[in-house]
Amino acid sequence: MSTITTKDGTEIFYKDWGPKDAQPIVFHHGWPLSADDWDNQMLFFLDRGYRVIAHDRRGHGRSSQTATGNEMDTYAADVAELAAKLDLRNAVHIGHSTGGGEVAHYVARAEPGRVAKAVLIGAVPPIMVKSEKNPGGLPIEVFDGFRAALVANRAQFYIDVPAGPFYGFNRAGAKVSQGVIDNWWRQGMMGGAKAHYDCIKAFSETDFTEDLKRIEVPVLVMHGDDDQIVPYADSAPLSAKLLRNGTLKTYKGLPHGLCTTHPEIVNPDLLAFIKG
Repeated sequence: MSTITTKDGTEIFYKDWGPKDAQPIVFHHGWPLSADDWDNQMLFFLDRGYRVIAHDRRGHGRSSQTATGNEMDTYAADVAELAAKLDLRNAVHIGHSTGGGEVAHYVARAEPGRVAKAVLIGAVPPIMVKSEKNPGGLPIEVFDGFRAALVANRAQFYIDVPAGPFYGFNRAGAKVSQGVIDNWWRQGMMGGAKAHYDCIKAFSETDFTEDLKRIEVPVLVMHGDDDQIVPYADSAPLSAKLLRNGTLKTYKGLPHGLCTTHPEIVNPDLLAFIKG
């Protein structure tokens, strides 16, 4: 397996496919998944001549099941170490959900020349939790419920999420894929319970407002307006306004996991943005 070892001794697993001299596209997965969540997109862009890279965030997938460092500063630092190790330049960073937060946090701090563009898909910025500053957010009790469900029966929780709101399979008339549900469960159960527990705080309570303001490269913000995990109104439009060079693309009726349910829509739009 391809891994790097970070400064604190954590092993980060990654995939690196395609010509080393081609433009790199780096994919950042959501909670509690792994690089495997990007299989469709990686094969799509590999077939079009790009170099495609995806890592398992610390505590997720095949990376070390870390007890510490399960927060955005360390996640972004891990990405910086990976980018340096692979000498990635002029890269496009694409993040889904929690991975979108990781992209925002990394790109705002990246060395000059490392990043050409970024994409936030169903992403958690600017901030998910409700507060006086963010009255449209979700109450902290929602995320407390996630933590309680993880502790009580992580295996069942990791069936209930993809079988219901993540892919919109709980909507009337939805075409349910058992394989997609099983694959979500498989990826989730590969990771560490402690890291996944900590990551709930990271994705829900981190404020990415200043990150978004600092980013200078073009950013595409993609979001389904039937997202039941990261509600649309308190995320994508707000992020697009904060970005210096942001473009908002809204998908009517699409769920949180739109990269999996509707790759035939998402992939061409990603390609057009990267080539544009």
